[in-house]
Amino acid sequence: MTFKTKLAATVALALSVAAPLPALALDDAQKKEIGDFIKEYLVENPEILLDVQEALQKKQEAQQQAKAQGAITDNEKAIFSSPYDIALGNPKGDVTIVEFFDYNCGYCKRALSDMDEILEEDKNVRFVLKELPILGPDSLAAHKVSAAVRDLAPEKYGEFHRALLGNEGRATEESAIALAATMGLAEADVRKTMADKPHDDAVREAYSLANELGITGTPSYVLGQEMVFGAVGAGDLREKIANVRACGKATC
Repeated sequence: MTFKTKLAATVALALSVAAPLPALALDDAQKKEIGDFIKEYLVENPEILLDVQEALQKKQEAQQQAKAQGAITDNEKAIFSSPYDIALGNPKGDVTIVEFFDYNCGYCKRALSDMDEILEEDKNVRFVLKELPILGPDSLAAHKVSAAVRDLAPEKYGEFHRALLGNEGRATEESAIALAATMGLAEADVRKTMADKPHDDAVREAYSLANELGITGTPSYVLGQEMVFGAVGAGDLREKIANVRACGKATC
């Protein structure tokens, strides 16, 4: 008799015994017998736990995506067309990628080349940069400088973004202002813009979206009606872009 057959027979027997009982499904001896049998099998075949773990992970991911899809639909304008964000690439591209990032996120730094690779090879992608400063005061301060650069010289934002995120050092208010100065923006103008337009609403919006979308770390992407969590690489993003064009969804 195979394990599955034996296990099914054991469970069936347990259920048949438990069915007529109004309160207690199994007595202690029956519980122990079934427990010992299952434990023995799992100890001898621990790989089955990996199957269980994988199935649980897939179920949780499906639930997470279902929740995210609802949030994407409910917040479509704020995600894809927020006035606080700047998009690189083709402004009329047939596929839009939205990246939530933090200037001090190491994974975001490594993912910078993924964005550039996609934009270089695919001239029909719109890439929205959504700042999500979640890694402490330095990140928030660097974001405020970045917002000032966006207001003062939006045409230089892409260059500023690549330079600040691509820098190996920690992004701070001072390092961000120094970088802006190398691009011809006076420190006094940057600081005045930061004071006049702190963009607190932009930060609140990004935090609110992250909460609704289930984002717990950066980078995270919205592509089509799907969330992509983590620095998955240009290859995975490229595949999802192709899927959106083929079937209208990131996963066909």
